[in-house]
Amino acid sequence: QAQLVESGGGLVQAGGSLRLSCAASGRSCTTNTMGWFRQAPGKEREFVAAISWGGGGNIYYAESVKGRFTISRDNAKSTVYLQMNNLKPEDTAVYYCAARRGNQRWVKVDEYDCWGQGTQVTVSS
Repeated sequence: QAQLVESGGGLVQAGGSLRLSCAASGRSCTTNTMGWFRQAPGKEREFVAAISWGGGGNIYYAESVKGRFTISRDNAKSTVYLQMNNLKPEDTAVYYCAARRGNQRWVKVDEYDCWGQGTQVTVSS
């Protein structure tokens, strides 16, 4: 069964840092592009960042996280990371890893066909 497994969430004070990881395992998803999304209580799931594996490894960020979050990948491990610095209370959400075929600028929830179960990130003020 295709599977993405996230890890690294937790509770952190405002201004702190966390590093999320997402590994593809089992009958892996097609991971040409891997992305991170998040969903806060009562809100819709939103795009955070994405990285493509080919074509130069294009990277995209939501405006709200630019300069604070960094997405990267380890091709050999089929793993993508999200380094989150200077965290704010409004970053509190469940963070989901997603993957899909193709190397374009994919930033919408319905553009991804493979998802992880999510990991909770809570930032206290």
